[in-house]
Amino acid sequence: MTTTAGNTHTHRPMGQESTSHVLLDDGQGQLILERLRPWHRILARCKAARLDRQLAAGASPESSTILAARAGQLTSLKTRRALATSLWRILAAAGQPTAVPAISLRPTRIPLARTGIRRSAGTLNNLASSLIAPGPVPAQAVAMVGQLLADGAGPLYRDASDYDLAEAIENVTRALA
Repeated sequence: MTTTAGNTHTHRPMGQESTSHVLLDDGQGQLILERLRPWHRILARCKAARLDRQLAAGASPESSTILAARAGQLTSLKTRRALATSLWRILAAAGQPTAVPAISLRPTRIPLARTGIRRSAGTLNNLASSLIAPGPVPAQAVAMVGQLLADGAGPLYRDASDYDLAEAIENVTRALA
């Protein structure tokens, strides 16, 4: 079973919208093609935090239409670029501007675990670069990066976090492979 999600777009005659489809697991080991409706995308955005936790924990995007819709949103180049930019901004704010490509930097008011970030600067930079690399990216890995960035009590923001930053990066890198 695959962990990446994608859309197929069927183009209709002029004046009609394109239709997206996703592959879903039918529960018997077969993949079926199902139409992705606008409300699937809306529900996926409304339930993003919960769905991201499920995907980061390893839930298959093919297990439901809503998870497939969220996986498609996460693996979009726009979302992946935004996450990579956030990682680079954190690196710059922690004093690692040489690892950061030319991006506009705003001063951060968020407390950062600067020591851990400096120690893991190379792997964080590689992770950000992997996110924007061409080609498919597993939804689980992108969701894991989002979780890492969103966890205010996590290893990016607190030196005394229960979770080690190097271990978190290693887990995401493993999910990317």
